[in-house]
Amino acid sequence: MTNTALECRGVVKAFGGIPVLRGISLALEPGTVTALAGENGAGKSTLMKIMSGQVRQDAGDLMVDGETLHHPDPQLVRGRGVGIVPQELAPILDMTVYENLFAGRELRRRSGLLDRNRMAARARELLEVFGVAIDPHVPMRELTVALRQIVEIVKNTSWGARVVLLDEPTSAISGHEAERLYGVVNKLRDRGVAMLYTTHKMGEIRALADRVVVLRDGELVVDSPREDITDDEIVHAMIGRELEDLFPALPEPGDQTTLRVDGLQVAGVSEPVSLHARAGEIVGLAGLVGAGRTELLEALFGARSSSGGEITVAGTSVRRNSTGSSISSGMALVPEDRKGAGLVLGMSVLDNGTLPRLSHFSLGGWLRNRQRTGTVGQAMSSVHLRSKGLGQQAGTLSGGNQQKVVLARWLTGHVKVLLLDEPTRGVDVGARSEIYRIITELAASGMTVVMASSDMTEILGLAHRVHVIRDGAIAGTLGRDELSASDAQRRIFHLAAGLDGEASASVSLIQDGAS
Repeated sequence: MTNTALECRGVVKAFGGIPVLRGISLALEPGTVTALAGENGAGKSTLMKIMSGQVRQDAGDLMVDGETLHHPDPQLVRGRGVGIVPQELAPILDMTVYENLFAGRELRRRSGLLDRNRMAARARELLEVFGVAIDPHVPMRELTVALRQIVEIVKNTSWGARVVLLDEPTSAISGHEAERLYGVVNKLRDRGVAMLYTTHKMGEIRALADRVVVLRDGELVVDSPREDITDDEIVHAMIGRELEDLFPALPEPGDQTTLRVDGLQVAGVSEPVSLHARAGEIVGLAGLVGAGRTELLEALFGARSSSGGEITVAGTSVRRNSTGSSISSGMALVPEDRKGAGLVLGMSVLDNGTLPRLSHFSLGGWLRNRQRTGTVGQAMSSVHLRSKGLGQQAGTLSGGNQQKVVLARWLTGHVKVLLLDEPTRGVDVGARSEIYRIITELAASGMTVVMASSDMTEILGLAHRVHVIRDGAIAGTLGRDELSASDAQRRIFHLAAGLDGEASASVSLIQDGAS
């Protein structure tokens, strides 16, 4: 019989009478990475919470090292060697790295005082084991999200965890930072740690997983060695349809130029940018991490400084460095960081939907609730938002539905140019398909869409035309016919990286985000 570190047998869970997990049986083996895939709402988070003792199952068994835990709770499960690294990290930002690592289990001198020197030295040793050079005296808030993730992983393994549950650990970090985290995961595997790793990214599953488990509607539909299943089969298991069905047919763009940018000098960029986009056209912005795509979109919207050039929307000049002028002209921006820059998570869907056009829904300082409820409700319905109603807090929605709120709130007024920055980052495959449908429908209605994306599949499947950005400037442009060619990815990488020779395997840097 195979030795298992953690096992679920026939686990069932329902909330409010609604089934969430339907008899899940799953075993994690030492020294392996099991990828847990599935759409939002499939039951992945609930399963992880049961495995970590945060939620009690209604039926079925949870077993650690062959021992059944009859009344599991977080303290008991942790005591058996199971640690969890949640997607939403909660480090103590004003405390140092070593203080976070030893929080709740501080090392002390014989006198009872904290032994800070020993904790710092031990923290440095623990981090070096994983090849990470972090000063243990640095406050956590000075670290990138990726490094905070690694500190949290090290914290979970430093007390001897034999099972580590990782919930979307790369959802908010760049490809370069993700590579460092992959190295940590591989070292944990070499040390015999069993890991469950939830992800939406096919590139991560290929790079890390020994096994793939897929949940759909609370049922386990796939449990397979990674080498025995293809990406298309994983996607089909997740959403019940083929990968090529993700992208709707592109509408034919019109002849009228809606957005025209002439010589825009973005702060920090040496060369000015000029581009145009027609009504109904989806223009993609591709490039490597740090190429300047976000900066360009923010400058177009007036949220980032620009020192020269002209922007016009439907023939009307837009005042640079003024988001108000951009909004008045019919321009809208869906930012990359929907939680930090797109939503107020503690506010309701209704209030978030009201924010971009607050003056339209108020009179004499008073909100016109009937008007905004009707308008916001109609906008949310148009994107098929799945929620408990307009009163639900935005922070309690799934990632895909949060993104719908950020997008739909602009639809409470007339939008001529929609700027999208990484529109499906951290969104599962099924929700991506819905967002792609929404984007193409908006384009079909005559809206101009400018979309920055690190997902090569998204760029190739959704754009009429692609500008490749390098060092903040346009390095080259590919039309629709060129995007359909077999060498499109190679050509985009050449332009993005400034290469003259043949492209290498490094193309993964701009396509690993593909799902």
